[in-house]
Order: sequence, then structure tokens, then C-alpha cells
Amino acid sequence: MSENLSLNIGIYGSTGRVGRVLIENLQNDKNVNISCLHAIDEFKFAVPEYIKKTDLLETLFDLSDVIIDFTAPSGTEALLRYAIKRPKPLIIGTTGLTSEQLALLEQAAQSMPVLYSTNMSLGVAVLNRLVELASEKLRDFDIEIVEQHHRFKKDAPSGTAFTLGESAAKARGLELSKVRISGRDGIIGQRNKDEIGVMSLRGGDIIGRHTVGFYNDGEFIELNHTATSRDTFAKGAIHAAKWIVNQPNGQYTISDCLGL
Repeated sequence: MSENLSLNIGIYGSTGRVGRVLIENLQNDKNVNISCLHAIDEFKFAVPEYIKKTDLLETLFDLSDVIIDFTAPSGTEALLRYAIKRPKPLIIGTTGLTSEQLALLEQAAQSMPVLYSTNMSLGVAVLNRLVELASEKLRDFDIEIVEQHHRFKKDAPSGTAFTLGESAAKARGLELSKVRISGRDGIIGQRNKDEIGVMSLRGGDIIGRHTVGFYNDGEFIELNHTATSRDTFAKGAIHAAKWIVNQPNGQYTISDCLGL
């Protein structure tokens, strides 16, 4: 089982929804080995007995060549603080990080390769590039972003919507924080030319759907990505893990490992 496996991948926060599909996808990949599952909560699904489980970061780091993290902001912060003392390639897909936690991530990237993306989907990486292009070339078009997720998602707008908005704003020389609108109600006056709407919908079991619309008089374009399974996030993270171990210290995104 381990003779032909070359890359030892540890999962931090392995009891969550994405953690479960990561475990399933890694078990089906003959080029990697699940070295360790870090968990504080109990597993609510079956995990093979031969896979090492621990609640100690030290053990996770001892056994892993690279670590994948899909937790909560507080969990990612704890991981980064430990990694700064003991550098290890990291793949981080946690959303909702504060400015202080993002600064900590930048600090960690000075001594290890860290790939951070608000969405590990390879399709979303391509969508982000298309949004940049459309925003730059269609400067007279109004931009509206709508994201939809399941009822359990805690942060809004989604990290992916923020990333798409930032790409659209940057392509026009704008700062998203100064032009983002997240709600409209009452007599608000006409739409500002530079504003970028970022709206959130929550309900049911929607894995994730993002639409970026470019609207002008007489025509509009809508770019859409829909995730129908969390497998897309797991597969993207595994692809990134295989890539990151050969990179120098620094901060990367899923777009980097696709060469976008």
C-alpha cells in the first residue's frame, strides 16, 4: 500500500464536509498517501483503521510532506502560527480570514510555500481570469456578482465572490473595498458607474454557484460557475498539493499552479 506512494499528504480539519471528500479522493489516488488526519472533533463517517489520526499538530507535521487545510479562520490561524515555527508546504482553502490572519499567512509564506485560494476549483480559477479580461475590455458595462450557497455557510459574501470582485475591480484600477455594494433597499438613487454589486443567497444544499454579470444598454454577458459536488474542491486541492512541494517559498493561488 505504501511502496509506490511518493507524496505524504496530511489533512488538517479532516472531520468537515470537504475533509470527508478529500479522504475519499486521496484514497483513490495511487500517487499519494494519506499520512495523517488531524481532528479535534469525532469522525461522523468511516475512516480506514490504517490511517493515522491525531489531535496534535506535532504529529501531523512529523508525518506529512504537505498539509491541506479546510477549517475555520481560528483553525487556520493556529496552523499558521505553528507552521511559522516549523515550516511545511501548506494548501489553505479556508474562507472568511480576517486582515490580521491574511497578514499572518503572508508572514508564513516567507519561510515556506503556501497556496491560498478561496476556491480550489480549477474551473473557478479559469472563471477568475475571464472576469479580469471582461472587466478590462468592457469598461462601460455594469458589474454585478451573485453567489449562492447552502444554508450552513457562515460567511457572506463568499470568499470566491470577494476574489472575483477584486479581480474585476483591479482590472479597472479600482479598489473593491471602495466600490462594493452588498445590498440595496429603499430610494438609493441611480447606480454609480464604478460600483460592483456582490450579493449573497443562502438556502438548501447548494454546493456553490457564482455568476458575474456585465450589463450594458442593449446587451449583457453572464459568466457562471456551478459546483455540483465538493469533489471539485478536493481534486483542486490535491492537484495543488502535488504542485506546491516543488515550489520555492512564497504565496501562491490555484491560478499559479494552472499557469494562468
